[in-house]
Amino acid sequence: MILFPAIDLKDGQAVRLLRGEMASATVFNDDPAAQARSFAAAGFRWLHLVDLNGAFEGRPVNAGAVEAILKAVDIPARAFPGRVVLGIDARGGRVAVEGWAEVSEIAALDLARRFEDAGAAAIVYTDIDRDGALQGANVEATRALAEAVDTPVIASGGVASLDDLAAFLAIAEVGIEGVISGRALYDGRLDPASALALLAGQTSGAA
Repeated sequence: MILFPAIDLKDGQAVRLLRGEMASATVFNDDPAAQARSFAAAGFRWLHLVDLNGAFEGRPVNAGAVEAILKAVDIPARAFPGRVVLGIDARGGRVAVEGWAEVSEIAALDLARRFEDAGAAAIVYTDIDRDGALQGANVEATRALAEAVDTPVIASGGVASLDDLAAFLAIAEVGIEGVISGRALYDGRLDPASALALLAGQTSGAA
């Protein structure tokens, strides 16, 4: 299982939101490329980048910051061209759209099933009510989605501790391929070395 550190970009800065609210943004680094280098130095092999402004405006806004990150680290970004990861963001089990500002009537599970034959490399499933709140991940909802489809699932939203990682490791066999964490890594609640050691132990034990 892979742990993806999140770099959410807003106005050229690395920020974290609370439950998807743009007005609640906390700036953790005004140099996203430096933040990427810090994550790489900690041993992370992948990054999860989000253009928050772009999500609301419907077009790339923080492309300059993304390019700076690509130049700053050797972490893969173009290794798998053409591979699409489907993002499903939900509030109360319903799909949220327009930068999480609107909640549709479509159930997250139903949307995941609709795209089962679309060839997505993975589904990033975010529980918005848990995102940035440091209250723990919605393991059961993520498990239900992973069990409903054959597409690998990457969990997001509320991952704040080694216990959260361990909970997802315990159900990895249902199709949990990775976990995204943001605020907990920035504020020190989730120690990178301990998190990576936990995952490495799981990997080596399965080999």
